[in-house]
Amino acid sequence: MTSADEWLSVESLDLEGQGVAHNAAGKVVFVEGALPGEQVRVAVRRRKNQWEQGELVELRRESSQRVVPACPHFGHCGGCKLQHLHPGAQVATKQRALEDALAHLGKVRPERILRPIEGPAYGYRYRARLSVRWVAKKGTVLVGFHERRSSYVADMHSCAVLPPAVSALLMPLRELIGAMAQRDRLPQIEVAVGEDVTALVLRHLEPLVESDVQHLRDFAREHGVQWWLQPKGPDSVHRLDPEGAPLRYRLAQFGLVMPFRPTDFTQVNHAVNEVLVSRAVRLLDPQPGDRVIDWFCGLGNFTLPIATRAAEVLGIEGSEVLVQRARDNAAANGLAGRASFAARNLFELGADDLAAYGLAQRWLVDPPREGAFALAKALADAPEAEHVPRRIVYVSCNPATLARDAGLLVHQAGYRCAAAGVVNMFPHTAHVESIAVFDR
Repeated sequence: MTSADEWLSVESLDLEGQGVAHNAAGKVVFVEGALPGEQVRVAVRRRKNQWEQGELVELRRESSQRVVPACPHFGHCGGCKLQHLHPGAQVATKQRALEDALAHLGKVRPERILRPIEGPAYGYRYRARLSVRWVAKKGTVLVGFHERRSSYVADMHSCAVLPPAVSALLMPLRELIGAMAQRDRLPQIEVAVGEDVTALVLRHLEPLVESDVQHLRDFAREHGVQWWLQPKGPDSVHRLDPEGAPLRYRLAQFGLVMPFRPTDFTQVNHAVNEVLVSRAVRLLDPQPGDRVIDWFCGLGNFTLPIATRAAEVLGIEGSEVLVQRARDNAAANGLAGRASFAARNLFELGADDLAAYGLAQRWLVDPPREGAFALAKALADAPEAEHVPRRIVYVSCNPATLARDAGLLVHQAGYRCAAAGVVNMFPHTAHVESIAVFDR
């Protein structure tokens, strides 16, 4: 058991952004707020047979990569975990996490390590889900992220990772909700920032009274935002007022504009997303006569840029709703003749199913955190060279499932991992986004 007087030497960071050390008995200790190379004392909060977990209470030797967090709420708010680590060191840590996952879980080593994709360290978060809580005992409203390791909402006056214009709305939103009759029935505000407008989606548990609707309209006029309402599930989301600019983001390099709804899945970091799309298309290297399949295509974030280069692109997604939105985006960008879309449960694919989609020389794969195991297994089980692409570009938001799928592709499907690298989509968090290239 780690004593309160014991000094621990921190050896590394884990995938949750915690320092990893060993106590005098050799037991692993995870330390919130500690960095590699530091000597720390710890207040242990949890004890298990194989490990302990606690938080830093005293620092004797400081890492050269430790910096002063930009946000005054860091440590209390649970939205960020790594503001105390230099952004460059954060990227290096994520690169190591990716390489370790590929090597240990997939038994795969990339032939080339790609330069990390980076963007702004602050003000990058164009999507956010803010909790709302009316605290009757204090007579105030809280709007923000949850406290670290707590269900309580943090008392936030600003947020360094939200765009400045959105951060500046936190206090006015508190005043707005506090003035509403149904303030205790409004649990959440979802933020989606587009090129021309910021949309706020208000979750309300009961129908809004007319005075509260008027409060929302007054707020929208004063702050230049757009209100959407969500009385039930995500499908119930609708505009409060029909007029106003549409939500959209631009992929300028490809001359594309992508309309979206505030509850659609889009990347939170538009600057990094544009670089990621550009690199993915460059690595995919579609030729004018090529046919490409984009698995897990979403709204067409990769499909439409690929369509500007390839002869034909088929985007496949599990949701009929997203498929229709992708078709609309293709038509709006003049690519309906080169990009087509289909809905399919991509977690139930087999080798025989690949034949139904025909031969495509190149694949773009961008799955959710669960990865693309069924797709990788289908390739491993497919007949030699039949309906098998020459190149796969795999965009991942989970290094563990990427490594698992990479092991299948390399050791059973006959591919080699030509390159891999990280994408710092979420600075100051432990989230690891990455991109890998597989050739056959």
